[in-house]
Amino acid sequence: MTRKTTLLAGALLTGALALTGCSEDSGASHMDSMESGSADSTSTSASENAAFNDADVTFAQGMIPHHQQAIEMAQMASERAQDPRVLGLASRIEAAQQPEIETLTGWLKEWGAEDDGMGGMEHGGGMMSEEDMNALMAASGAEFDRLFLEQMIEHHTGAVEMATTEAGEGQNTEALAMANNIRDTQNAEIAEMRQLLTELGG
Repeated sequence: MTRKTTLLAGALLTGALALTGCSEDSGASHMDSMESGSADSTSTSASENAAFNDADVTFAQGMIPHHQQAIEMAQMASERAQDPRVLGLASRIEAAQQPEIETLTGWLKEWGAEDDGMGGMEHGGGMMSEEDMNALMAASGAEFDRLFLEQMIEHHTGAVEMATTEAGEGQNTEALAMANNIRDTQNAEIAEMRQLLTELGG
């Protein structure tokens, strides 16, 4: 190989290596850009899911004591109800609402809004009064079944109203999803309870 040919081959090799380096740099830069964009997208999505407003806080603060009272009513059924359909309904209510209480409590902690401030809820939003709860506790058999259904229809109606308000005014995506689920589920249970009450002669 002549000296001229050797120099030419060396120049070509150097050029090829330079092009390879540019290509790798470009690819790395493109990948960095894609990863950055993906991270930004994930961050935005997480931020949107975490966003909340006053309606979300009011919904969570109001629904926790509301659910707690529904569970207390449902637990009375285990010793006082006569009709197995009432017992089954009470079990479903307790099973559905206890996990929701835990979720709602977690959201309030995340939002820094754990102070319930719900003393005014005692006689509103479908909540039973102390007198109502005492009457339910004193009942048994067919009388309990009728009273339980009547009170739970009123109680569920209050929850549906709260959930409907949240669905229209809330911001947090998870809270909105729960509100829609509560509204749909409890509307269905209200219809079931009204039918059952009719069949029991209530």
